[in-house]
Amino acid sequence: MLGLLAAEPGYAQQKRATDKAGTEKPRKLTRREKKEMQRQAALEAAKAQQQSQLTEKDREMSAAYFVDGVKYMLLEDYPKAQERLLKAYQIDPNNAAINYKIAENNLLIGNLKDAANFAQAALRLDAKNPYYYLILAQIYATQKQYDQAAQVYTRLIQDVPESKSYLFNLADLYLAQGKLNEALSTFDQAEKEFGTLDEVSFKKQQIYLKQNNLDKALKEGEALISANPEDIRYVLAQAEMYAANNRLPDAIRVANQALRKDPENPQAHMILADAYRQQGNQAESEKQIKQAFQSPALGIDQKVRILVDYLKQLPNPAVQQTALELADITTRVHPKEAKAYSVAGDVQLLSEKKALARDNYLRALRLDNSHFKIWQQVVLIDAELTQTDSLLRHTNQALELFPNQAVFWFYNGVGHMFAKQPQKAVKALEQGKKLTTDNPELAAQFDTQLGDAYHELKDYDKSDAAYEAALTFDANNAQALNNYSYYLSLRGKELAKAKELAGKLVKLFPDNDTYLDTYAWVLYKSKDYAGARQYLEKAIKTSKDGTVLEHYGDVLYQLGDTAAAVEQWQQAKKAGGTSALIDRKIKERKLYE
Repeated sequence: MLGLLAAEPGYAQQKRATDKAGTEKPRKLTRREKKEMQRQAALEAAKAQQQSQLTEKDREMSAAYFVDGVKYMLLEDYPKAQERLLKAYQIDPNNAAINYKIAENNLLIGNLKDAANFAQAALRLDAKNPYYYLILAQIYATQKQYDQAAQVYTRLIQDVPESKSYLFNLADLYLAQGKLNEALSTFDQAEKEFGTLDEVSFKKQQIYLKQNNLDKALKEGEALISANPEDIRYVLAQAEMYAANNRLPDAIRVANQALRKDPENPQAHMILADAYRQQGNQAESEKQIKQAFQSPALGIDQKVRILVDYLKQLPNPAVQQTALELADITTRVHPKEAKAYSVAGDVQLLSEKKALARDNYLRALRLDNSHFKIWQQVVLIDAELTQTDSLLRHTNQALELFPNQAVFWFYNGVGHMFAKQPQKAVKALEQGKKLTTDNPELAAQFDTQLGDAYHELKDYDKSDAAYEAALTFDANNAQALNNYSYYLSLRGKELAKAKELAGKLVKLFPDNDTYLDTYAWVLYKSKDYAGARQYLEKAIKTSKDGTVLEHYGDVLYQLGDTAAAVEQWQQAKKAGGTSALIDRKIKERKLYE
Protein backbone atom coordinates (compact mmCIF):
# COMPACT_ATOMS: atom_id res chain seq x y z
CA MET A 1 0.00 0.00 0.00
CA LEU A 2 3.02 2.27 0.01
CA GLY A 3 2.33 3.40 -3.55
CA LEU A 4 -1.26 4.48 -2.73
CA LEU A 5 -0.21 6.33 0.39
CA ALA A 6 2.57 8.06 -1.56
CA ALA A 7 0.02 9.36 -4.08
CA GLU A 8 -2.20 11.08 -1.49
CA PRO A 9 -0.05 13.91 -0.01
CA GLY A 10 -0.28 15.91 -3.24
CA TYR A 11 -4.09 15.93 -2.95
CA ALA A 12 -3.97 16.77 0.77
CA GLN A 13 -1.64 19.68 0.11
CA GLN A 14 -3.99 20.93 -2.58
CA LYS A 15 -6.95 20.69 -0.21
CA ARG A 16 -5.17 22.61 2.56
CA ALA A 17 -4.26 25.31 0.05
CA THR A 18 -7.91 25.55 -0.96
CA ASP A 19 -9.12 25.74 2.65
CA LYS A 20 -6.58 28.45 3.37
CA ALA A 21 -7.75 30.48 0.38
CA GLY A 22 -11.31 30.20 1.53
CA THR A 23 -13.40 30.18 -1.60
CA GLU A 24 -10.73 28.98 -4.09
CA LYS A 25 -11.61 25.66 -5.75
CA PRO A 26 -9.05 22.94 -6.56
CA ARG A 27 -7.52 22.95 -10.08
CA LYS A 28 -9.20 20.45 -12.35
CA LEU A 29 -6.93 17.61 -13.49
CA THR A 30 -6.27 17.20 -17.19
CA ARG A 31 -7.33 14.03 -18.94
CA ARG A 32 -3.68 12.97 -19.25
CA GLU A 33 -3.08 13.51 -15.53
CA LYS A 34 -6.19 11.50 -14.63
CA LYS A 35 -5.07 8.67 -16.92
CA GLU A 36 -1.59 8.65 -15.39
CA MET A 37 -3.01 8.60 -11.86
CA GLN A 38 -5.27 5.68 -12.79
CA ARG A 39 -2.33 3.80 -14.31
CA GLN A 40 -0.14 4.36 -11.25
CA ALA A 41 -2.98 3.32 -8.91
CA ALA A 42 -3.59 0.14 -10.92
CA LEU A 43 0.10 -0.66 -10.90
CA GLU A 44 0.44 -0.13 -7.17
CA ALA A 45 -2.70 -2.15 -6.56
CA ALA A 46 -1.25 -5.02 -8.57
CA LYS A 47 1.96 -4.80 -6.59
CA ALA A 48 0.09 -4.77 -3.33
CA GLN A 49 -2.01 -7.74 -4.39
CA GLN A 50 1.05 -9.68 -5.40
CA GLN A 51 2.81 -8.84 -2.14
CA SER A 52 -0.19 -9.92 -0.20
CA GLN A 53 -0.24 -13.25 -2.04
CA LEU A 54 3.44 -13.99 -1.35
CA THR A 55 4.19 -15.82 1.87
CA GLU A 56 7.36 -15.10 3.78
CA LYS A 57 8.74 -18.41 2.57
CA ASP A 58 7.97 -17.46 -1.08
CA ARG A 59 9.75 -14.14 -0.68
CA GLU A 60 12.79 -15.82 0.83
CA MET A 61 12.89 -18.46 -1.89
CA SER A 62 12.51 -15.87 -4.65
CA ALA A 63 15.28 -13.77 -3.13
CA ALA A 64 17.57 -16.82 -2.90
CA TYR A 65 17.04 -17.72 -6.56
CA PHE A 66 17.61 -14.09 -7.50
CA VAL A 67 20.93 -13.85 -5.59
CA ASP A 68 22.01 -17.16 -7.11
CA GLY A 69 21.17 -15.93 -10.60
CA VAL A 70 23.16 -12.72 -10.13
CA LYS A 71 26.11 -14.77 -8.87
CA TYR A 72 26.12 -16.93 -12.00
CA MET A 73 25.90 -13.83 -14.17
CA LEU A 74 29.05 -12.52 -12.51
CA LEU A 75 30.70 -15.89 -13.22
CA GLU A 76 29.53 -15.57 -16.86
CA ASP A 77 27.59 -18.82 -16.60
CA TYR A 78 24.55 -17.37 -18.32
CA PRO A 79 22.48 -20.56 -18.75
CA LYS A 80 22.56 -21.24 -15.00
CA ALA A 81 21.87 -17.58 -14.32
CA GLN A 82 18.83 -17.75 -16.60
CA GLU A 83 17.55 -20.88 -14.85
CA ARG A 84 17.77 -19.32 -11.36
CA LEU A 85 16.33 -15.96 -12.39
CA LEU A 86 13.37 -17.56 -14.13
CA LYS A 87 12.63 -19.55 -10.97
CA ALA A 88 12.65 -16.29 -9.02
CA TYR A 89 10.34 -14.80 -11.66
CA GLN A 90 7.87 -17.71 -11.41
CA ILE A 91 7.48 -16.97 -7.70
CA ASP A 92 7.46 -13.16 -8.00
CA PRO A 93 6.72 -12.02 -11.60
CA ASN A 94 5.93 -8.44 -10.59
CA ASN A 95 9.35 -7.80 -9.09
CA ALA A 96 10.97 -5.11 -11.22
CA ALA A 97 14.51 -6.07 -10.23
CA ILE A 98 14.00 -9.69 -11.30
CA ASN A 99 12.61 -8.60 -14.67
CA TYR A 100 15.55 -6.26 -15.09
CA LYS A 101 18.15 -8.97 -14.41
CA ILE A 102 16.44 -11.42 -16.75
CA ALA A 103 16.49 -8.72 -19.43
CA GLU A 104 20.19 -8.11 -18.79
CA ASN A 105 21.02 -11.83 -18.95
CA ASN A 106 19.11 -12.21 -22.22
CA LEU A 107 20.98 -9.25 -23.64
CA LEU A 108 24.30 -10.88 -22.73
CA ILE A 109 23.39 -14.14 -24.48
CA GLY A 110 21.97 -12.34 -27.53
CA ASN A 111 18.32 -13.17 -26.98
CA LEU A 112 17.22 -9.64 -27.75
CA LYS A 113 13.48 -10.23 -28.16
CA ASP A 114 13.09 -11.65 -24.65
CA ALA A 115 15.50 -9.03 -23.35
CA ALA A 116 13.23 -6.28 -24.68
CA ASN A 117 10.09 -7.87 -23.21
CA PHE A 118 11.54 -8.22 -19.72
CA ALA A 119 13.08 -4.76 -19.83
CA GLN A 120 9.71 -3.26 -20.76
CA ALA A 121 8.12 -5.18 -17.90
CA ALA A 122 10.72 -3.87 -15.43
CA LEU A 123 10.01 -0.36 -16.61
CA ARG A 124 6.23 -0.80 -16.25
CA LEU A 125 6.73 -2.02 -12.70
CA ASP A 126 9.13 0.77 -11.72
CA ALA A 127 9.13 3.81 -14.01
CA LYS A 128 11.51 5.80 -11.81
CA ASN A 129 14.58 3.58 -12.01
CA PRO A 130 16.96 4.98 -14.64
CA TYR A 131 18.75 1.64 -15.10
CA TYR A 132 15.60 0.11 -16.52
CA TYR A 133 15.43 2.80 -19.17
CA LEU A 134 19.11 2.41 -19.96
CA ILE A 135 18.99 -1.32 -20.54
CA LEU A 136 15.93 -1.01 -22.76
CA ALA A 137 17.65 1.71 -24.78
CA GLN A 138 20.73 -0.49 -25.07
CA ILE A 139 18.67 -3.42 -26.30
CA TYR A 140 17.05 -1.26 -28.98
CA ALA A 141 20.38 0.24 -30.02
CA THR A 142 21.92 -3.24 -30.29
CA GLN A 143 19.16 -4.10 -32.77
CA LYS A 144 19.79 -0.77 -34.55
CA GLN A 145 16.30 0.35 -33.55
CA TYR A 146 17.64 3.81 -32.91
CA ASP A 147 14.31 5.62 -32.98
CA GLN A 148 12.95 3.42 -30.19
CA ALA A 149 16.16 3.86 -28.22
CA ALA A 150 15.91 7.63 -28.60
CA GLN A 151 12.30 7.54 -27.37
CA VAL A 152 13.41 5.64 -24.26
CA TYR A 153 16.10 8.21 -23.48
CA THR A 154 13.57 10.99 -24.02
CA ARG A 155 11.15 9.37 -21.54
CA LEU A 156 13.96 8.88 -19.05
CA ILE A 157 14.99 12.52 -19.21
CA GLN A 158 11.39 13.75 -18.92
CA ASP A 159 10.08 11.35 -16.27
CA VAL A 160 12.97 10.61 -13.93
CA PRO A 161 14.36 13.36 -11.71
CA GLU A 162 18.10 14.12 -11.85
CA SER A 163 18.45 12.41 -15.21
CA LYS A 164 19.44 15.33 -17.43
CA SER A 165 22.95 13.89 -17.75
CA TYR A 166 21.47 11.36 -20.16
CA LEU A 167 21.04 14.15 -22.69
CA PHE A 168 24.61 13.32 -23.73
CA ASN A 169 23.66 9.71 -24.41
CA LEU A 170 20.69 10.84 -26.44
CA ALA A 171 22.80 13.26 -28.46
CA ASP A 172 25.37 10.54 -29.20
CA LEU A 173 22.55 8.28 -30.31
CA TYR A 174 21.36 10.93 -32.75
CA LEU A 175 24.92 11.24 -34.01
CA ALA A 176 25.07 7.48 -34.63
CA GLN A 177 21.92 7.85 -36.75
CA GLY A 178 23.30 10.82 -38.63
CA LYS A 179 20.53 13.04 -37.24
CA LEU A 180 22.77 16.05 -36.94
CA ASN A 181 20.16 18.70 -36.22
CA GLU A 182 18.60 16.62 -33.44
CA ALA A 183 22.05 16.00 -31.98
CA LEU A 184 22.84 19.72 -32.03
CA SER A 185 19.53 20.55 -30.36
CA THR A 186 20.15 17.97 -27.64
CA PHE A 187 23.69 19.20 -27.03
CA ASP A 188 22.28 22.73 -26.69
CA GLN A 189 19.86 21.43 -24.02
CA ALA A 190 22.75 19.78 -22.21
CA GLU A 191 24.75 23.01 -22.26
CA LYS A 192 21.81 24.87 -20.74
CA GLU A 193 21.79 22.34 -17.91
CA PHE A 194 25.51 21.90 -17.32
CA GLY A 195 27.16 24.87 -18.97
CA THR A 196 29.74 24.83 -21.77
CA LEU A 197 31.73 21.62 -21.87
CA ASP A 198 34.82 21.02 -24.00
CA GLU A 199 33.66 17.61 -25.17
CA VAL A 200 30.30 18.99 -26.25
CA SER A 201 31.89 21.92 -28.05
CA PHE A 202 34.20 19.54 -29.88
CA LYS A 203 31.32 17.30 -30.97
CA LYS A 204 29.28 20.28 -32.09
CA GLN A 205 32.28 21.41 -34.09
CA GLN A 206 32.43 18.03 -35.85
CA ILE A 207 28.70 18.27 -36.61
CA TYR A 208 29.12 21.70 -38.15
CA LEU A 209 31.95 20.37 -40.32
CA LYS A 210 29.72 17.54 -41.55
CA GLN A 211 27.10 20.15 -42.36
CA ASN A 212 29.72 22.19 -44.26
CA ASN A 213 29.11 25.04 -41.86
CA LEU A 214 32.74 26.08 -41.53
CA ASP A 215 32.07 29.42 -39.84
CA LYS A 216 30.18 27.83 -36.94
CA ALA A 217 32.80 25.08 -36.64
CA LEU A 218 35.54 27.69 -36.44
CA LYS A 219 33.52 29.65 -33.91
CA GLU A 220 33.30 26.57 -31.69
CA GLY A 221 37.05 26.13 -32.14
CA GLU A 222 37.72 29.68 -31.00
CA ALA A 223 35.49 29.09 -27.98
CA LEU A 224 37.49 26.02 -27.08
CA ILE A 225 40.75 27.94 -27.37
CA SER A 226 39.39 30.79 -25.22
CA ALA A 227 38.12 28.37 -22.59
CA ASN A 228 41.42 26.45 -22.55
CA PRO A 229 44.18 29.00 -23.24
CA GLU A 230 46.93 26.65 -22.08
CA ASP A 231 45.73 23.60 -24.01
CA ILE A 232 47.56 23.49 -27.35
CA ARG A 233 45.35 20.70 -28.71
CA TYR A 234 42.55 23.07 -29.57
CA VAL A 235 44.92 25.50 -31.28
CA LEU A 236 46.30 22.69 -33.42
CA ALA A 237 42.81 21.43 -34.25
CA GLN A 238 41.86 24.94 -35.37
CA ALA A 239 44.96 25.20 -37.54
CA GLU A 240 44.21 21.84 -39.14
CA MET A 241 40.65 22.95 -39.83
CA TYR A 242 41.90 26.04 -41.64
CA ALA A 243 44.40 23.97 -43.62
CA ALA A 244 41.82 21.34 -44.58
CA ASN A 245 39.56 24.08 -45.95
CA ASN A 246 42.33 25.76 -47.96
CA ARG A 247 42.52 28.83 -45.72
CA LEU A 248 46.28 28.58 -45.73
CA PRO A 249 47.26 32.00 -44.32
CA ASP A 250 44.96 31.36 -41.33
CA ALA A 251 46.39 27.86 -40.94
CA ILE A 252 49.93 29.26 -40.87
CA ARG A 253 48.91 32.00 -38.41
CA VAL A 254 47.28 29.60 -35.95
CA ALA A 255 50.02 26.96 -36.29
CA ASN A 256 52.59 29.64 -35.42
CA GLN A 257 50.38 30.56 -32.46
CA ALA A 258 50.76 26.94 -31.31
CA LEU A 259 54.53 27.11 -31.76
CA ARG A 260 54.71 30.15 -29.52
CA LYS A 261 53.25 27.96 -26.78
CA ASP A 262 55.35 24.89 -27.69
CA PRO A 263 58.25 25.67 -30.08
CA GLU A 264 59.10 21.99 -30.65
CA ASN A 265 55.58 20.77 -31.30
CA PRO A 266 55.85 18.40 -34.28
CA GLN A 267 52.18 18.58 -35.25
CA ALA A 268 52.40 22.36 -35.65
CA HIS A 269 55.47 21.93 -37.85
CA MET A 270 53.63 19.32 -39.94
CA ILE A 271 50.68 21.67 -40.44
CA LEU A 272 53.06 24.40 -41.55
CA ALA A 273 54.91 22.01 -43.86
CA ASP A 274 51.68 21.05 -45.59
CA ALA A 275 50.42 24.65 -45.81
CA TYR A 276 53.70 25.91 -47.29
CA ARG A 277 53.75 23.00 -49.74
CA GLN A 278 50.28 23.93 -50.97
CA GLN A 279 51.45 27.52 -51.35
CA GLY A 280 54.39 26.33 -53.47
CA ASN A 281 57.01 27.35 -50.89
CA GLN A 282 58.99 24.12 -51.12
CA ALA A 283 62.04 25.30 -49.18
CA GLU A 284 60.01 26.36 -46.14
CA SER A 285 57.89 23.22 -46.37
CA GLU A 286 60.99 20.99 -46.26
CA LYS A 287 62.41 23.00 -43.37
CA GLN A 288 59.23 22.51 -41.34
CA ILE A 289 58.92 18.78 -41.99
CA LYS A 290 62.55 18.21 -41.01
CA GLN A 291 61.92 20.07 -37.76
CA ALA A 292 58.89 17.87 -37.14
CA PHE A 293 60.96 14.73 -37.75
CA GLN A 294 63.57 15.90 -35.23
CA SER A 295 60.99 15.48 -32.46
CA PRO A 296 60.54 12.08 -30.76
CA ALA A 297 56.98 13.23 -30.04
CA LEU A 298 56.18 12.61 -33.70
CA GLY A 299 55.79 8.86 -33.39
CA ILE A 300 57.69 6.35 -35.46
CA ASP A 301 54.49 5.06 -37.09
CA GLN A 302 53.54 8.53 -38.32
CA LYS A 303 57.06 9.07 -39.64
CA VAL A 304 56.93 5.75 -41.45
CA ARG A 305 53.59 6.70 -43.06
CA ILE A 306 55.08 9.98 -44.29
CA LEU A 307 58.18 8.24 -45.65
CA VAL A 308 55.98 5.71 -47.44
CA ASP A 309 54.35 8.64 -49.24
CA TYR A 310 57.83 9.72 -50.34
CA LEU A 311 58.61 6.15 -51.44
CA LYS A 312 55.68 6.30 -53.84
CA GLN A 313 57.32 9.29 -55.54
CA LEU A 314 60.83 7.83 -55.84
CA PRO A 315 63.03 7.88 -57.84
CA ASN A 316 61.94 11.49 -58.34
CA PRO A 317 64.98 13.81 -58.09
CA ALA A 318 62.74 16.61 -56.79
CA VAL A 319 62.01 14.75 -53.54
CA GLN A 320 64.86 12.26 -53.31
CA GLN A 321 67.24 14.35 -51.20
CA THR A 322 64.51 15.31 -48.74
CA ALA A 323 63.41 11.69 -48.44
CA LEU A 324 66.98 10.60 -47.73
CA GLU A 325 67.43 13.27 -45.06
CA LEU A 326 64.13 12.41 -43.39
CA ALA A 327 65.08 8.73 -43.37
CA ASP A 328 68.41 9.58 -41.77
CA ILE A 329 66.72 11.74 -39.11
CA THR A 330 64.28 8.93 -38.37
CA THR A 331 67.03 6.42 -37.62
CA ARG A 332 68.88 8.97 -35.51
CA VAL A 333 65.81 9.93 -33.43
CA HIS A 334 64.53 6.34 -33.09
CA PRO A 335 67.70 4.23 -32.82
CA LYS A 336 65.91 1.28 -31.21
CA GLU A 337 63.09 0.98 -33.73
CA ALA A 338 63.56 -1.72 -36.36
CA LYS A 339 60.96 -0.11 -38.61
CA ALA A 340 63.00 3.13 -38.67
CA TYR A 341 65.95 1.32 -40.27
CA SER A 342 63.68 -0.72 -42.51
CA VAL A 343 61.96 2.29 -44.07
CA ALA A 344 65.29 4.10 -44.34
CA GLY A 345 66.60 1.11 -46.28
CA ASP A 346 63.60 1.28 -48.61
CA VAL A 347 64.23 4.97 -49.31
CA GLN A 348 67.94 4.38 -49.97
CA LEU A 349 67.27 1.35 -52.18
CA LEU A 350 64.93 3.33 -54.43
CA SER A 351 67.52 6.12 -54.48
CA GLU A 352 70.08 3.61 -55.85
CA LYS A 353 72.13 3.70 -52.64
CA LYS A 354 72.16 -0.07 -52.33
CA ALA A 355 75.07 -0.53 -49.92
CA LEU A 356 73.60 2.02 -47.51
CA ALA A 357 70.19 0.39 -47.84
CA ARG A 358 71.64 -3.01 -46.96
CA ASP A 359 73.39 -1.55 -43.89
CA ASN A 360 70.09 -0.20 -42.59
CA TYR A 361 68.26 -3.44 -43.35
CA LEU A 362 70.89 -5.29 -41.33
CA ARG A 363 70.46 -2.84 -38.43
CA ALA A 364 66.73 -3.50 -38.55
CA LEU A 365 67.39 -7.25 -38.42
CA ARG A 366 69.69 -6.88 -35.43
CA LEU A 367 66.73 -5.37 -33.57
CA ASP A 368 64.16 -7.81 -34.97
CA ASN A 369 65.32 -10.69 -37.17
CA SER A 370 61.85 -12.10 -37.78
CA HIS A 371 61.04 -10.19 -40.97
CA PHE A 372 61.33 -12.41 -44.04
CA LYS A 373 61.02 -9.53 -46.51
CA ILE A 374 63.94 -7.62 -44.99
CA TRP A 375 66.17 -10.71 -45.22
CA GLN A 376 65.07 -11.06 -48.82
CA GLN A 377 66.06 -7.47 -49.59
CA VAL A 378 69.47 -8.02 -48.00
CA VAL A 379 70.31 -11.08 -50.11
CA LEU A 380 68.98 -9.45 -53.28
CA ILE A 381 71.34 -6.51 -52.75
CA ASP A 382 74.22 -8.90 -52.01
CA ALA A 383 73.51 -10.66 -55.30
CA GLU A 384 73.19 -7.43 -57.29
CA LEU A 385 76.49 -6.18 -55.86
CA THR A 386 78.02 -9.65 -56.48
CA GLN A 387 79.47 -9.62 -52.97
CA THR A 388 80.01 -13.32 -52.53
CA ASP A 389 81.02 -13.49 -48.88
CA SER A 390 78.07 -11.33 -47.80
CA LEU A 391 75.63 -13.32 -49.93
CA LEU A 392 76.73 -16.65 -48.49
CA ARG A 393 76.80 -15.36 -44.92
CA HIS A 394 73.39 -13.72 -45.09
CA THR A 395 71.67 -16.61 -46.90
CA ASN A 396 73.02 -19.03 -44.31
CA GLN A 397 71.68 -16.81 -41.51
CA ALA A 398 68.32 -16.49 -43.24
CA LEU A 399 68.08 -20.25 -43.76
CA GLU A 400 68.50 -20.83 -40.04
CA LEU A 401 65.33 -18.78 -39.53
CA PHE A 402 63.43 -19.71 -42.71
CA PRO A 403 64.60 -23.18 -43.81
CA ASN A 404 61.47 -23.69 -45.93
CA GLN A 405 61.83 -20.51 -47.97
CA ALA A 406 63.04 -21.47 -51.46
CA VAL A 407 64.33 -17.99 -52.25
CA PHE A 408 67.15 -18.27 -49.69
CA TRP A 409 68.25 -21.65 -51.06
CA PHE A 410 68.25 -20.08 -54.52
CA TYR A 411 70.52 -17.20 -53.57
CA ASN A 412 72.70 -19.50 -51.50
CA GLY A 413 73.22 -21.47 -54.69
CA VAL A 414 73.97 -18.25 -56.59
CA GLY A 415 76.50 -17.30 -53.90
CA HIS A 416 78.30 -20.63 -54.32
CA MET A 417 78.36 -20.09 -58.08
CA PHE A 418 79.99 -16.67 -57.49
CA ALA A 419 82.52 -18.46 -55.26
CA LYS A 420 83.18 -21.02 -58.01
CA GLN A 421 81.83 -23.83 -55.84
CA PRO A 422 79.43 -25.51 -58.29
CA GLN A 423 79.08 -28.69 -56.24
CA LYS A 424 77.79 -26.71 -53.24
CA ALA A 425 75.65 -24.63 -55.59
CA VAL A 426 73.98 -27.78 -56.95
CA LYS A 427 73.30 -29.04 -53.43
CA ALA A 428 71.60 -25.77 -52.40
CA LEU A 429 69.66 -25.42 -55.66
CA GLU A 430 68.38 -28.99 -55.65
CA GLN A 431 67.25 -28.56 -52.01
CA GLY A 432 65.46 -25.30 -52.81
CA LYS A 433 63.80 -26.67 -55.92
CA LYS A 434 62.01 -29.26 -53.77
CA LEU A 435 60.17 -26.35 -52.14
CA THR A 436 58.79 -24.98 -55.43
CA THR A 437 56.17 -27.61 -56.18
CA ASP A 438 53.39 -25.01 -56.18
CA ASN A 439 55.44 -22.31 -57.92
CA PRO A 440 56.46 -23.37 -61.46
CA GLU A 441 57.88 -19.94 -62.26
CA LEU A 442 60.32 -20.14 -59.35
CA ALA A 443 61.13 -23.76 -60.27
CA ALA A 444 62.13 -22.52 -63.75
CA GLN A 445 64.56 -20.05 -62.17
CA PHE A 446 66.11 -22.92 -60.19
CA ASP A 447 66.41 -24.96 -63.39
CA THR A 448 68.22 -22.10 -65.13
CA GLN A 449 70.76 -21.84 -62.32
CA LEU A 450 71.13 -25.63 -62.20
CA GLY A 451 71.89 -25.58 -65.90
CA ASP A 452 74.81 -23.24 -65.20
CA ALA A 453 76.00 -25.22 -62.16
CA TYR A 454 75.91 -28.62 -63.86
CA HIS A 455 77.77 -27.13 -66.84
CA GLU A 456 80.56 -26.06 -64.51
CA LEU A 457 80.69 -29.63 -63.19
CA LYS A 458 80.84 -30.87 -66.81
CA ASP A 459 77.68 -32.88 -66.18
CA TYR A 460 76.33 -31.81 -69.54
CA ASP A 461 73.35 -34.15 -69.67
CA LYS A 462 71.95 -32.74 -66.44
CA SER A 463 72.84 -29.20 -67.55
CA ASP A 464 70.95 -29.59 -70.84
CA ALA A 465 67.99 -31.21 -69.06
CA ALA A 466 67.78 -28.30 -66.60
CA TYR A 467 67.80 -25.72 -69.43
CA GLU A 468 65.16 -27.70 -71.32
CA ALA A 469 62.95 -27.76 -68.21
CA ALA A 470 63.33 -24.00 -67.78
CA LEU A 471 62.45 -23.34 -71.43
CA THR A 472 59.49 -25.73 -71.28
CA PHE A 473 57.93 -23.42 -68.69
CA ASP A 474 59.02 -20.20 -70.42
CA ALA A 475 60.26 -20.46 -73.98
CA ASN A 476 61.49 -16.85 -73.79
CA ASN A 477 63.65 -17.27 -70.66
CA ALA A 478 66.52 -15.00 -71.68
CA GLN A 479 69.14 -16.42 -69.30
CA ALA A 480 68.38 -20.00 -70.30
CA LEU A 481 68.38 -19.15 -74.03
CA ASN A 482 71.68 -17.30 -73.73
CA ASN A 483 73.62 -19.72 -71.55
CA TYR A 484 72.27 -22.89 -73.14
CA SER A 485 73.08 -21.76 -76.68
CA TYR A 486 76.50 -20.41 -75.66
CA TYR A 487 77.53 -23.58 -73.80
CA LEU A 488 76.36 -25.75 -76.71
CA SER A 489 78.56 -23.67 -79.02
CA LEU A 490 81.55 -23.99 -76.69
CA ARG A 491 81.15 -27.75 -76.76
CA GLY A 492 80.58 -27.71 -80.51
CA LYS A 493 77.38 -29.71 -79.96
CA GLU A 494 73.99 -29.26 -81.64
CA LEU A 495 75.06 -26.03 -83.30
CA ALA A 496 71.83 -25.83 -85.27
CA LYS A 497 69.88 -25.91 -82.01
CA ALA A 498 72.27 -23.38 -80.48
CA LYS A 499 71.73 -21.09 -83.50
CA GLU A 500 67.96 -21.43 -83.18
CA LEU A 501 68.05 -20.55 -79.46
CA ALA A 502 70.44 -17.63 -79.84
CA GLY A 503 68.60 -16.33 -82.91
CA LYS A 504 65.38 -16.25 -80.93
CA LEU A 505 67.19 -14.35 -78.19
CA VAL A 506 68.44 -11.53 -80.46
CA LYS A 507 64.98 -11.17 -81.96
CA LEU A 508 63.63 -10.64 -78.46
CA PHE A 509 66.47 -8.29 -77.45
CA PRO A 510 67.98 -6.85 -80.67
CA ASP A 511 70.11 -4.22 -78.87
CA ASN A 512 71.55 -6.30 -76.02
CA ASP A 513 75.31 -6.55 -76.62
CA THR A 514 75.72 -9.71 -74.50
CA TYR A 515 73.06 -11.56 -76.49
CA LEU A 516 74.46 -10.25 -79.78
CA ASP A 517 77.86 -11.63 -78.77
CA THR A 518 76.33 -15.03 -77.95
CA TYR A 519 74.63 -15.26 -81.33
CA ALA A 520 77.80 -14.12 -83.06
CA TRP A 521 79.79 -16.79 -81.26
CA VAL A 522 77.34 -19.50 -82.30
CA LEU A 523 77.71 -18.29 -85.90
CA TYR A 524 81.49 -18.30 -85.46
CA LYS A 525 81.47 -21.89 -84.24
CA SER A 526 79.29 -22.67 -87.25
CA LYS A 527 82.00 -21.08 -89.44
CA ASP A 528 79.69 -18.25 -90.52
CA TYR A 529 82.40 -15.64 -89.95
CA ALA A 530 80.74 -12.90 -92.01
CA GLY A 531 77.52 -13.27 -90.04
CA ALA A 532 79.45 -13.31 -86.78
CA ARG A 533 81.26 -10.10 -87.78
CA GLN A 534 77.95 -8.37 -88.51
CA TYR A 535 76.54 -9.05 -85.03
CA LEU A 536 79.81 -8.37 -83.20
CA GLU A 537 80.21 -4.97 -84.88
CA LYS A 538 76.74 -4.13 -83.61
CA ALA A 539 77.64 -5.38 -80.13
CA ILE A 540 80.88 -3.36 -79.77
CA LYS A 541 78.97 -0.13 -80.40
CA THR A 542 77.70 -0.37 -76.84
CA SER A 543 80.07 -2.86 -75.20
CA LYS A 544 83.71 -2.59 -74.14
CA ASP A 545 83.65 -6.04 -72.54
CA GLY A 546 86.93 -7.93 -73.00
CA THR A 547 85.22 -11.14 -74.09
CA VAL A 548 83.25 -9.40 -76.83
CA LEU A 549 86.37 -7.60 -78.13
CA GLU A 550 88.38 -10.81 -78.10
CA HIS A 551 85.64 -12.59 -80.04
CA TYR A 552 85.63 -9.78 -82.57
CA GLY A 553 89.41 -10.15 -82.99
CA ASP A 554 89.01 -13.91 -83.52
CA VAL A 555 86.40 -13.29 -86.24
CA LEU A 556 88.61 -10.71 -87.97
CA TYR A 557 91.50 -13.16 -87.91
CA GLN A 558 89.35 -15.85 -89.54
CA LEU A 559 88.38 -13.31 -92.18
CA GLY A 560 92.07 -12.69 -92.92
CA ASP A 561 92.52 -9.26 -91.30
CA THR A 562 95.34 -10.12 -88.86
CA ALA A 563 96.35 -6.52 -88.08
CA ALA A 564 92.79 -5.56 -87.14
CA ALA A 565 92.48 -8.78 -85.13
CA VAL A 566 95.62 -8.04 -83.09
CA GLU A 567 94.34 -4.50 -82.46
CA GLN A 568 91.06 -5.91 -81.03
CA TRP A 569 92.97 -8.45 -78.92
CA GLN A 570 95.06 -5.66 -77.45
CA GLN A 571 91.94 -3.65 -76.60
CA ALA A 572 90.38 -6.77 -75.10
CA LYS A 573 93.37 -7.30 -72.84
CA LYS A 574 93.09 -3.70 -71.55
CA ALA A 575 89.37 -4.20 -70.87
CA GLY A 576 89.93 -7.47 -68.98
CA GLY A 577 87.86 -10.64 -68.77
CA THR A 578 89.56 -12.37 -71.67
CA SER A 579 90.65 -15.96 -72.21
CA ALA A 580 93.98 -17.30 -70.90
CA LEU A 581 95.29 -17.35 -74.50
CA ILE A 582 95.09 -13.60 -75.09
CA ASP A 583 98.79 -12.86 -74.51
CA ARG A 584 99.87 -15.64 -76.84
CA LYS A 585 97.51 -14.40 -79.54
CA ILE A 586 98.93 -10.89 -79.33
CA LYS A 587 102.57 -11.96 -79.15
CA GLU A 588 102.43 -14.46 -81.99
CA ARG A 589 99.79 -12.58 -83.99
CA LYS A 590 97.99 -15.86 -84.41
CA LEU A 591 94.66 -17.34 -83.37
CA TYR A 592 94.67 -19.97 -80.63
CA GLU A 593 91.52 -21.67 -79.39
